[in-house]
Amino acid sequence: MKPRRFEIAIPGAALDELRTRLERVRWPGDLDNEDWAYGVPEPELRALVERWRDAYDWRAQEAALNRLEHWRAEIDGLPIHWVRVPGRGPDPLPLILTHGWPWTFNDFARVLGPLSDPAAHGGDPADAFELVVPSLPGFGFSSPLPRAGITAPDTADLWDRLMRDVLGFERYAAQGGDWGALVTAVIGHRFADHVVGVHESLPGFLGLDYDALGPDDFGPDEAGWWDHVQGMRQHITSHMAVHSLDPQTLTYALHDSPAGWLAWMLERRRAWTDCDGELLRVYTPDELLTAASIYWLTGTIGSSLRFYADNARRPWQPSHTRQPPCEAPTAIAVFPRDVLLVPRRIAERHANIRRWTVMPRGGHFAPAEQPGLLVDDLRAFFRELR
Repeated sequence: MKPRRFEIAIPGAALDELRTRLERVRWPGDLDNEDWAYGVPEPELRALVERWRDAYDWRAQEAALNRLEHWRAEIDGLPIHWVRVPGRGPDPLPLILTHGWPWTFNDFARVLGPLSDPAAHGGDPADAFELVVPSLPGFGFSSPLPRAGITAPDTADLWDRLMRDVLGFERYAAQGGDWGALVTAVIGHRFADHVVGVHESLPGFLGLDYDALGPDDFGPDEAGWWDHVQGMRQHITSHMAVHSLDPQTLTYALHDSPAGWLAWMLERRRAWTDCDGELLRVYTPDELLTAASIYWLTGTIGSSLRFYADNARRPWQPSHTRQPPCEAPTAIAVFPRDVLLVPRRIAERHANIRRWTVMPRGGHFAPAEQPGLLVDDLRAFFRELR
């Protein structure tokens, strides 16, 4: 498990092959779809494909990513990649940040500076964190996987070994969104004896049947939440179904076509981001293309899809019967345009809720969409737990 420094260095042949594939896209045509009613409109996809092919500079992005401190280690036979950002303050608190799908570690880029060096960003140096930002197993540079079947609970165990055995932290904090929220919740369930607290930007509650929630479960101060969740179902049903049931079939198409992969990723980014349908109000084109490139150039589209299937086939099982399941002090940041919203009274049955913040705006990709709101909430929550 000895860690070693890692530098991103994609072979030139892989970049040449990507460009060739982007030059040979077979466009299908797209009738009456200006409003995205049938999915990603061809003109919008064409514009990003052309930029990816002709103007996007992976080498510049690679150099920027390599300004961070990258590491890799083998844990339980699995290759794990992470970024480490030293904290600048009197006593930085170790904090592991976990992404989801189709995120990458780079979705935390906008919060790294403020969290690690608050004084340089107008904050109190006493709020500094020592950051560890891994790539989920089978995602990006945590690859290739030598075996199938890795789940969110498995990842929680890996992260605990990373933080304690590899990096030597006796105590640490955890934060995550999407799959990262569920990984973080399992950390709070299994390791509450040495985890300071857990913070989630999506309500990842262990043992909760989300489909069983109904309109009467929501309180008066949660008006509109139920309707929002129902409206979001159309944006999560297709990918949840195919990723969970037959991801390998979809993998052949997405692994073979960068344009197809970009379309699949782009639709989710637009639907799950609080952007009123204008995705480029939140992300630059190069930010979107860097995310797409990390999956494509590492060949991890398929293994990232399988994370859904493996979790569906091996559901979480409690490690103990104490209640609530997530014993560690828990903070939930409710971003109103996220794909899931859970009533607070239900949440309190599943986690040791110490902080509950309903944000004024924001969607699924909290650290990339609303870095300032997330940073403020993390500082406030952990300030009392250090």
